[in-house]
Amino acid sequence: MSEDSFFNEPTEQSRVKAEIVAKYFWAWARVILPSVKRRGGRIAYIDLFSGPGRYRDGTKSTPLLILERAIQDVDMRDRLVTIFNDASPESAKALQHEINSLPGINILKYPPQVNNTEVGEDIVKMFERTRLAPTLFFMDPWGYKGMSLRLINSAIKDWGSDCILFFNYNRINMGLHNKAVEAHMNALFGEERADRLRIELEPLDVHERMLTIIEALIESIGCRFVNFSSSGN
Repeated sequence: MSEDSFFNEPTEQSRVKAEIVAKYFWAWARVILPSVKRRGGRIAYIDLFSGPGRYRDGTKSTPLLILERAIQDVDMRDRLVTIFNDASPESAKALQHEINSLPGINILKYPPQVNNTEVGEDIVKMFERTRLAPTLFFMDPWGYKGMSLRLINSAIKDWGSDCILFFNYNRINMGLHNKAVEAHMNALFGEERADRLRIELEPLDVHERMLTIIEALIESIGCRFVNFSSSGN
């Protein structure tokens, strides 16, 4: 499947991912909101690889699911800041159109922001120097481009912030021994760990490789809760 055709229709994996993110967002928000309300503050949802908002069969993807429910929630209407980003100008434009078409979208105190930016060093630096409101980040890149330890750490450095990260095992598995994308792999695992991982993978079978790569990723970002599928994403 090419990146351009990813939103042609929702696969079962895509539906599951959208459901996971939407449910987790509201579970996270219920925990965070009482403290935010006492402080008179805001919470945020940031999706760095958002896509166009709908699959071509009309099925809504995560940005629209999050916003639709926020519109219906009295507390969230006045406190939720949403930022969506996609490197594709066409996807960003389509998402903005879909957001503008949502019934009741003007009820939200903070209009959703849609950006068209390549995720990289500039975004990392911005998050590193910004004190974030409690924010749930969703990172679901097509493969690995733009992903780095610095990006993840900058997203979760402040109180109340959390990150949902989906990674494409097949592309990372291939990328680890591809000199052309060595810098991307080093940014994701850390150079020393990536070099060690390349050596460790050599004698392993398919199942062992998967477990070793996943364990290395967990170690590199220091996450405590992990859910993964052996299907390759």
